Amino acid sequence: MISYGPQVIRAAVGYEELLEPVSAALADFSRGLGDSPMAVFAPAGPEGDVHVKSAWLPGRAVFTVKVATWFKERARRGGTPGSGLVAVFDAQTGDLVALLRDEHHLSDVRTAAAGALAARALARPDSDVLGVLGTGVQAYLQVLAAADELPITEVRVWGRRAGRVARFAEAVRARRPDLRVTPVSSPRSACAEVDLLVTATASTEPLVDEAWLAAGVHVTAVGADDPSKAELSAGCLRAADRLVVDSRDLAHTRAARDDVAELGEVLCGSAPGRRYPEEITICQLIGLGVQDLAAAEVALNLLRDNAPVRNRPPASAEDLRRGELS
Repeated sequence: MISYGPQVIRAAVGYEELLEPVSAALADFSRGLGDSPMAVFAPAGPEGDVHVKSAWLPGRAVFTVKVATWFKERARRGGTPGSGLVAVFDAQTGDLVALLRDEHHLSDVRTAAAGALAARALARPDSDVLGVLGTGVQAYLQVLAAADELPITEVRVWGRRAGRVARFAEAVRARRPDLRVTPVSSPRSACAEVDLLVTATASTEPLVDEAWLAAGVHVTAVGADDPSKAELSAGCLRAADRLVVDSRDLAHTRAARDDVAELGEVLCGSAPGRRYPEEITICQLIGLGVQDLAAAEVALNLLRDNAPVRNRPPASAEDLRRGELS
């Protein structure tokens, strides 16, 4: 059994390497292949939660069990709020093959990859203005991933704390100096006249009203990953012309409708993505174990091959990991 720590994993694996593997895993999941159960509990209430996600897919050499934690107290003590590991097992014998002690990095980058895939399939191809709610590392990665897929030129960011907004803007500009990053004063301002909206917060109350969603906008919502959290109003989910989730069985859409598609169905072509320019599309992602399986397979291959370090986010991104999401 081999074990890898967070620094070498961060250096080797980014969302760029995970786009196609995550796409394939989501498509297989939506075809009904394998299994991806999950459990969520909150031993520290709103101050901390634990997600346990496992997955197997037929034909894969390994299966995975991930334990991901998010505790405010860890950040108060100078660490990152997110921690955890992915355990990788041999799919034939059940033997433990590897421990990926990633401190949430693989969860971060596989979620960013899913957001990029959602933007690719559901946003208008000419989208150039992006609004983002949140100032943590996931908001940062979602901006970078979307800007790789679309001709984004401007980013409008809202967060509850001015200092974190400033650090977020600095980090994005350091990685993508071609983007104009503008702080805004309210969630409504972040929604105004944007082509793509990303919500990446830990909010327990809706931040976005359906009246703020203009024709043609695409929304990728990644923060509400358990039933205690909410970023979009129920009205947003009802008002969407196209509502997409990663799993119909596990999603917390709070919308009473029977036309919800899975992102894997869109990616494999069994369900449509964006159908016309004026359509309002929403993709709500909670994160699936099959994404962790894909990320673990890629990580192990790169680490075993001693892959060269890619152009990873600058050190300022680490500052975003320390502290809670806005």
